[in-house]
Amino acid sequence: MKQESFVHLHVHTEYSLLDGAARIDQLVRKAKQSGFDALSITDHGAMYGVVPFYKACLREGIRPIIGCELYLTPGKMDEKPSPRENRIHHLLLLAETNEGYRNLMKLTSEAHLKGFHYKPRVDKTLLRRYSKGLIATSTCLAGEIPQAILQDQISKARKLVEEYQEIFGKGNFFLEIQDHGMPEQQKVNRQLIRFSHELDIPLVATNDLHYVEQKDARVHDCLLCIGTNRRLAEKDRWRFPTDQFYLKSASEMESLFAHLPEAVANTRRIANRCQVDIPLGGRLLPRFPVPKGETAASYLEKLCRQGAEKRYGDPPQVVEDRLQYELSVIHEMGFSDYFLIVWDFIRYAREKNIATGPGRGSAAGSLVAYVLFITDIDPIRYKLLFERFLNPERVSLPDIDVDFNYERRDEVIRYVTQKYGLDRVAQIITFGTMAPRAAVRDVGRVMGLPYTDVDRTAKLIPQGPGITLKQVMQPGSELHRWTQEHPHIQQLMETVAQVEGMPRHASTHAAGVVISQGDLTDYVPLEQGNDGIRLTQYPMEVLEEIGLLKADLLALRNLTVIEQTITNLEKSEGIKLDFNGSNYDDPATYALLAKGETSGVFQMESPGMRKVLRELKPTHFEDIIAVLALYRPGPMEQIPRFIRAKHGQEKVSYPHPDLESILKDTYGIIVYQEQIMQIANRMAGFSMGQADILRRAVSKKNRDVLDNQRSTFVSGCIQQGYDEQTGHNLYDLILRFADYGFNRSHSAAYAVLAYQTAYLKANWPLYYMSALLTTVIGNHGKMAEYIEDCRRLGVSVLLPDIHESEAAFSVKNKGIRMGLTAVKNVGTHAIESIIQERKQQPFRDLFDFCRRVDLRTCNRRVIESLIQCGAMDSLPGHRAENLAKLDEAMEQGGDFRRRQSRDQLQLFEEDSVDSGYTRFSYQGIQPFSRQELLNLERDLLGLYLSGHPLDSDWEKIQSRITHTLAQLKECQDEERVTVAGLIREVKGISTKRGEAMAFATLEDYSGQVELVAFPGILSKYRSLLQRDQTILVSGKVNQHEKGVKVLGDKIEDTKRLFNKNQRNDKKVYIRIASRYEGSDVLQALKQVLQVHRGPVPVHLYYEGRRQVYALPVEKYGITPDKECKRQVEDILGTQSFRIK
Repeated sequence: MKQESFVHLHVHTEYSLLDGAARIDQLVRKAKQSGFDALSITDHGAMYGVVPFYKACLREGIRPIIGCELYLTPGKMDEKPSPRENRIHHLLLLAETNEGYRNLMKLTSEAHLKGFHYKPRVDKTLLRRYSKGLIATSTCLAGEIPQAILQDQISKARKLVEEYQEIFGKGNFFLEIQDHGMPEQQKVNRQLIRFSHELDIPLVATNDLHYVEQKDARVHDCLLCIGTNRRLAEKDRWRFPTDQFYLKSASEMESLFAHLPEAVANTRRIANRCQVDIPLGGRLLPRFPVPKGETAASYLEKLCRQGAEKRYGDPPQVVEDRLQYELSVIHEMGFSDYFLIVWDFIRYAREKNIATGPGRGSAAGSLVAYVLFITDIDPIRYKLLFERFLNPERVSLPDIDVDFNYERRDEVIRYVTQKYGLDRVAQIITFGTMAPRAAVRDVGRVMGLPYTDVDRTAKLIPQGPGITLKQVMQPGSELHRWTQEHPHIQQLMETVAQVEGMPRHASTHAAGVVISQGDLTDYVPLEQGNDGIRLTQYPMEVLEEIGLLKADLLALRNLTVIEQTITNLEKSEGIKLDFNGSNYDDPATYALLAKGETSGVFQMESPGMRKVLRELKPTHFEDIIAVLALYRPGPMEQIPRFIRAKHGQEKVSYPHPDLESILKDTYGIIVYQEQIMQIANRMAGFSMGQADILRRAVSKKNRDVLDNQRSTFVSGCIQQGYDEQTGHNLYDLILRFADYGFNRSHSAAYAVLAYQTAYLKANWPLYYMSALLTTVIGNHGKMAEYIEDCRRLGVSVLLPDIHESEAAFSVKNKGIRMGLTAVKNVGTHAIESIIQERKQQPFRDLFDFCRRVDLRTCNRRVIESLIQCGAMDSLPGHRAENLAKLDEAMEQGGDFRRRQSRDQLQLFEEDSVDSGYTRFSYQGIQPFSRQELLNLERDLLGLYLSGHPLDSDWEKIQSRITHTLAQLKECQDEERVTVAGLIREVKGISTKRGEAMAFATLEDYSGQVELVAFPGILSKYRSLLQRDQTILVSGKVNQHEKGVKVLGDKIEDTKRLFNKNQRNDKKVYIRIASRYEGSDVLQALKQVLQVHRGPVPVHLYYEGRRQVYALPVEKYGITPDKECKRQVEDILGTQSFRIK
């Protein structure tokens, strides 16, 4: 093939995020078709796409040229720039050698780690340090030299040219000329040509490629708008001035620069010089520092022998044999150091009392991992396979994922970083891509299409990972018909197809940590991550190809719940729970699972899973393992058969009698991937390594491998004494299994967590729900869900209280007391001050409180919030009174503190707190109404706690509704429902036609949804769509990625609906025993009655006198809800409150 004289050296791919529209595979294929034999990648400021580009080029027989367009600051990169230095310039660098590639990684890493200020910046000092092996150009119009020329600073530009030549060396710096039809470029080019002649510095021609085809300019423009949150129609936005930034052919470039053939020829010369080899497929595992006299293999075996004794006492022979086998495989594959590294950071976590999970993924199948206490499920007892984790016949890096307490995972990462060095440890980058549904919304917004059309289009695309436009745009589909019928939607979908799957943003992988044997920047570029930990610029799959060790350290909230429950149980009850060695056979746990009461239980919270549990009625641990494996798309279809077989409603049959021992626990159904391996081993004589290769082919649906394996499998069956047809039948069964097989090791490990959380909830609900609620503070929807679950369990959740509450939720007086952290505006330092002071003695009243706490942290806003939410109800006075006296109390408290600081002798008085203290009385301040108190609770706690506005009518409401609000997420889109709730807020907007419509937040006990009232509905029911109104709504469910909505078409007032034509003939009788007739008790009762004002008359029965007094209803009538009853009985004892 003729070698083209021109090579593209300035190229932006999709990894110039939301600026490059050139997909790597498409770009490289087009370059090959256009006759190019070399191509560069020079994305903005980062090297995200380098390895995918490198591999794509090698596949197409094209030489990859690795580069980057850096951002250069005129000042010092580690200093905040002055206004004069604030402009940054572009600088194009290409790696000529492997040393140049390493230096490029160093430069981009330093730019992100030390020079980041809006953009990752380098300075010329750093360029000088890492200039070897690099070729530089003057870059585009944003380069430092072109900018000086555009400002007519020719002398400055000349000096800059000489400076760059000096930095990179003669022959390594080129003056870059471009021509996209822009007048500014012509001006710059003319001066660059003069400099080339005068200073003997070569020219090079480029095209600053940002997309592949000329027609892709609009797609690129769309990406720019998405990135800058603008619309295509806006005139004053940033845009590229022409459509010439595409992959032009060599002939186009030669014609464009016909007057400068040397500039074109230099692209070929540079390409020929760039010879970079990125080593892939190697192994860069770090060494674990073993004790003197030990090797990694010997030390690992020593630890395993010690661990086996702890796990088994005198290990049986089956353990000895399995352990020896696994150790030999690990040693032969070179992974002893890997296991020691993982063992070490888990050892650290356990020593620091950081909860670790029982295991995750296929590592649970390793006995070595079990005896090292990396995992906590016995692989021999639960028939888990080592080869599913580490296959001696398929060399690949092991992958051990570990769960930690979500509050303390970062401690483990810091330990690893300190042990191996900041320069050798990093977290891993991941890229959020433009999924079809989200892309429809992004593109529709920048195109300015009507929201309703965009919303309908998006909703025709299913949610979930792996969904592609190709899948959902099949002819005959609703989306296809909708698109064909509307030209503007067709244009939308064409654009979406062009951006689908492109990276949109970079973020930190949820778990991945990489550890290297040397400085990471020798192998991978870095950028700044969270909490001072660095982040790789290459994603996980690339790091694995490079050969770096990756460990997944995951943060799991459920571990925190388990740990806090066990800790608090031991602290309060003296009961020390230990799940090690558990038989997982507690009857109460299985009774809870059978009833589907699994809100807050790991992996079992969804309504669908609860329904399955109620039907399955699990009775042993294998049921939990199986249900976690089955409850997924695909295998779900096997659940009814599994349930019928378990309950004896369907006869269990096996594909072959010899498979009974393998399939007995799953009632003849293949549920696990490991069962495939066991079938291949038993029936076809495969080794477990061979069986794992077959399992892998099945799970990846690799048809070429599967077809080749058929003959091997059938031949193996024949050699084992089975006929050929049996072999084919079994193989066909295995192929059908490809749709739903699951990793048994992973399911078994997660079944342990499911069991533990269910056990704690079933046996210690107070402590478990308290810990669970603590972990969701701030998530008001989850808090409301779990508090409602507490009510179903008969567990009281009490308002926060300055005398009883801890920072977190806690168990107090056979109930759960809300933590002070849950109160809006109340911070950690304020809570510490309150808890510290109450340890000395209780607060006597608001004035005493303000004298003793630190008013710098417990400021007015904090104390006001505590009063309003009810946290100071244990002090004298009701909330309205204490709010009225707050300023006076704080002023007195401040004066008292100031007097103390002036006269330190007061510290030695017998009771300095009492010095000068006088009691204050509260007179003439009307208490808040019941509704006002509830609203204050809602505003400060995020939910209703002591009661709910729906309480009085809820029984009647339940007979009219089809769903609670929490249940709506399980409904189909456009399903008709009737729901009820309280309106928390209403937001009105105008449609494009100028019509008013509204969005209201509707809330019931279970959660919140958004109620949408379109113009016609709003005009009809405007009087009902008011804050704090309780309503009954009929309408359609609208499933939206941001949450469920209800499109209302009928709205009713619940108060009017349920109370019309009803005469209130109820009366409340309150019994007052003789011992409660004191004035303090009656004053407390009076406050309760005033708080719960309503229409129902109250009669007081004085038990000692046997007399009844009717209180005036206009002054002391009440709403007799559950909270009112509870508060009265707290004062006067149980059975003191009756409704007749």
